[in-house]
Amino acid sequence: MDLSVKIIGSGIAGLASAVRMASKGHRVTVFEQAAEPGGKMGEIRWKDFRWDAGPSLFTLPDLMEELYVIADEEMKLSVRYRQLETITRYFYDTGLVINAYGDPREFAREVEMKTGESQKRVLKFLNRARKIYELTRDVFIFGVFNSVSTFVSPQFLKAALQIYRLEAFSTMHRANRRKFSSDQLVQLFDRYATYNGSNPYRAPGTLNVISHLEHNMGAYFPEKGMRVLATELYNLARKLGVEFQFDSRVDRILMEHGSVKGLRVNGVDQPADLVISDVDIYYVYKDLLPDQPFPKKYFKGERSTSAMIFYWALDQSFQELELHNILFSSDYRKEFDSLFEDQQVPDDPTVYIFISSKMVPGDAPEGKENWFVMINVPPDTGQDWDRETERARGLILNRISKVLGISVEEHILHETIRDPRNIEKETFSYQGSLYGSSSNHTMAAFNRHPNHRHNMKGLYFVGGSVHPGGGIPLCLASAKIVEKQIIKHYYR
Repeated sequence: MDLSVKIIGSGIAGLASAVRMASKGHRVTVFEQAAEPGGKMGEIRWKDFRWDAGPSLFTLPDLMEELYVIADEEMKLSVRYRQLETITRYFYDTGLVINAYGDPREFAREVEMKTGESQKRVLKFLNRARKIYELTRDVFIFGVFNSVSTFVSPQFLKAALQIYRLEAFSTMHRANRRKFSSDQLVQLFDRYATYNGSNPYRAPGTLNVISHLEHNMGAYFPEKGMRVLATELYNLARKLGVEFQFDSRVDRILMEHGSVKGLRVNGVDQPADLVISDVDIYYVYKDLLPDQPFPKKYFKGERSTSAMIFYWALDQSFQELELHNILFSSDYRKEFDSLFEDQQVPDDPTVYIFISSKMVPGDAPEGKENWFVMINVPPDTGQDWDRETERARGLILNRISKVLGISVEEHILHETIRDPRNIEKETFSYQGSLYGSSSNHTMAAFNRHPNHRHNMKGLYFVGGSVHPGGGIPLCLASAKIVEKQIIKHYYR
């Protein structure tokens, strides 16, 4: 079968879709409004410094490897990655430091030594997270979520019969508080709600599945940095014959009698049998499908958090820090109240510091470091971001100074800043929200926009704003789901 497939956007999900479609022999063209591929997986350069601009952690690498298998290609050396021995170093305002080692047993020993929480209890928690994954992966991660067949499948029925294991009717924080007496350990596992921009005090305990991906299945990092995942998928797609048109903004998705007919790009109509959109679903309806009713039900829930990021070039290296570092807020609940209730930058934000030069020496000159410093902030609803950025910068510097005893500001050679405004502008993420809808209620997964709607024949959706959600592995999963749907709809 030879189909003309047009893809909107070259984020990681759009690139994965291009590889999957081209591997089946289809004629694939990708239209990208930017000058280069990657979407949120961009990079920033200044002199001899380089920063990964977006995602900084790699899990479920099998989803990446699978793309090379179906393309009948070997992964190049530049895409090689290694499992992290230390996933994250956690700093608390009390002076406590916990190393989250990649080996679960070593991590459990570290926790017991630092907090008194028994190793057995930690390993039991991680095993429970494994069970959640095993019960939900075929439905909530890799399943076609708007299909009746999904909800009568053996996998769904199995999950439904063991729903008590999913902790869907308990908040993540409450579930973790029942399992641990250590405030520090509860905070550590509550943090996984932020991986999809949610609030652990309201999101369901099912989200503890995220800790399984990291602690049981492993956290990884590419030897040449995160950006290489996008650039090498782009190279793979081109090798398969995919055509890329950059600086090409799609004006409209062309529909006729409920079926897709193509795209209008820079004023020119481009016929297509299939269209796959890797664009934030809000803008798909607002700008690309103006004649279609706006599906309000998919936008009733809260948006996920956005971010404020400072990319700093430092004139020295800091041995106290790892590749990934978390400097925790002293009042986690108050931080999330600020983010979701007050819609303001917290007064005491948790600070994330990612230093890729710890693993990729070429990302900074010898003896210097490239810091990616991020805090969670609410999406853009009209806040004074100039004022908030200045205030946040001071809070972050004070936090680092307090926890690490390091005066960082005097070592900053160069600074680039991103806030929700330019995140939205550069990545077309509505309000700068990084993950589309949040997961702040039990039914959130059911309210996420599906990968295909039955009244739009030939139009499919991938990326972080649709099922199954944001982050590299889920975006790659969305491309896999769409391939399954296209096979079902066209390969009969």
